[in-house]
Amino acid sequence: MFQKTVNRLTVVYLAILMTISLFFSVLLYRMAIGEIEGEYGRQADLFHQRLPGLDSIEQYLSDRQDEVNTARWQIVGGLVLTNTIILGVGGFASYYLARRTLGPIEEAHEAQKRFTADASHELRTPITAMRTEIEVSLMDPKLSLKDAKTQLTSNLEELTRITNLSEGLLRLAQLDAQPLVRTDTPLAPIARTALATVQHKADKKHTALTTKLPKDIKVHAEETALAECLTVFLDNAIKYSPRNSEVTLSARNVGRHTEITVSDNGEGIAAEKLPYIFDRFYRADDSRTASGAKNGYGLGLAIAKHIIELHGGNVSVKSTLGKGTTFTITL
Repeated sequence: MFQKTVNRLTVVYLAILMTISLFFSVLLYRMAIGEIEGEYGRQADLFHQRLPGLDSIEQYLSDRQDEVNTARWQIVGGLVLTNTIILGVGGFASYYLARRTLGPIEEAHEAQKRFTADASHELRTPITAMRTEIEVSLMDPKLSLKDAKTQLTSNLEELTRITNLSEGLLRLAQLDAQPLVRTDTPLAPIARTALATVQHKADKKHTALTTKLPKDIKVHAEETALAECLTVFLDNAIKYSPRNSEVTLSARNVGRHTEITVSDNGEGIAAEKLPYIFDRFYRADDSRTASGAKNGYGLGLAIAKHIIELHGGNVSVKSTLGKGTTFTITL
């Protein structure tokens, strides 16, 4: 579909270019021929006024007329050659510009298709599991109360998964639709909010949450959004760290920027998977399964990165298998 659009846009660009080229070619031709014929006319008038009736003058003027005709065809040939070159070069240039113009649109369209397909798949999986479990239970004439409660508990877990996925998708949509209202605010209270949110998860795994936050650090951010972002990174660090480990949240000023880091000493992420961990629905599961963490939907890091980008910042990650991972946010 996009290739046809590129071709049509190429034709439009080329048509505009050739229209301009032909317009100036006709203009240039008329100006050049007008100048040549005007000069020939002035010479003829001058000779007729000063030397009337000489046959040699008539022959000379005839020869000059032949030169004028020759010059006319040379100009036409030069303009045809020039327009042919413009047509060829312009065709390549028009195609290149058309590709560049539609490139971001095509990428966005492909990303939307992948996102829709992945979301549909992720929703279909728990729904199918629930449907199968319910059908099996209904066909069991000896279904006991205990088994029914077990079934309902399983269905509740699947509904929780669907709810989490829906909330993640809605959050991504909200971030695109609602601009952030940023103010200069201290980082410490934002960090405390994020730490409080994940504290219960850290307690369950006996994970120590360590902070290194100078009190004078301020950021230009929306407090709620940045707290959500830090919560994602802290939750991710706790999830993929072993029991009795440590997760560190630190910050420092670097020139006019603030660097916030979240570090863990968990299983780490394989180098070949690092470029993809911020993609929606991507999960580098097999590199981090030793922690026994329950898999999510791969939306958390995508949401966090999007929040950072909306703040005009960026995020990077360094990881070593068996030693841990460090996310660095620059605002």
